[in-house]
Amino acid sequence: MLAFDIITIFPEIFDSYLKESLIARAQKKKLIKINVHNLRKWTTDRHQTVDDRPFGGGLGMVFKIEPIHKAVKEIKKSASRRTKVILFTPRGKKFNQKMAYQFSKLNQLILVCGRYEGVDERVAKHIADLELSIGDYDLMGGELPAMVAIETVARLIPGILGKEQLLKERITKEKGFVEYPHYTRPEVFSPKKGLKWPVPKVLLSGNHKKISDWRRKHGKVVEELRSVIEK
Repeated sequence: MLAFDIITIFPEIFDSYLKESLIARAQKKKLIKINVHNLRKWTTDRHQTVDDRPFGGGLGMVFKIEPIHKAVKEIKKSASRRTKVILFTPRGKKFNQKMAYQFSKLNQLILVCGRYEGVDERVAKHIADLELSIGDYDLMGGELPAMVAIETVARLIPGILGKEQLLKERITKEKGFVEYPHYTRPEVFSPKKGLKWPVPKVLLSGNHKKISDWRRKHGKVVEELRSVIEK
């Protein structure tokens, strides 16, 4: 069973997300385990301080290394290659389908969610195994990227989607992912008089080979980057 351990200063952000849909069902079926940890638990002062002013000056506050080091050390089940510590940062490698597939084979993912101006760089250099970004933009914190990573990885674990065929028909040999157009009823939709938006005829033909060819032609492969797990 894969365990996701999230380190954050806003644990309640995850409350509704973890209690809905397939993620909730997967936890009940013990296919995955998700633990949300409040970073302030590993502080020592009465104010539970997790951040401080940056050396060299500048606006904003920076997460301190001490509480993160303590948290990861306590949460980490083992020092094996089956556990990875991920730090979410705009400067990280772009998260992709190939990474998600590799992560799904692990026993534990520790997800460090930064906030404010950022995280002490020594966390990236000495504690995290990998720095990840979910896109070329900046967010207020790492909580949304953590949710994205959890959902992308979790859906690759057998039993979570219900039918394994749903994954098999979409995953490439290189562990990328194929996404093609989808249509459903009605066969023809008319948003206004004289305008018709029909479903492609091939999808109504019942010819499985032609449908498969059409999907290959119109599908887009979510490209995978080189492996990062083995580095």
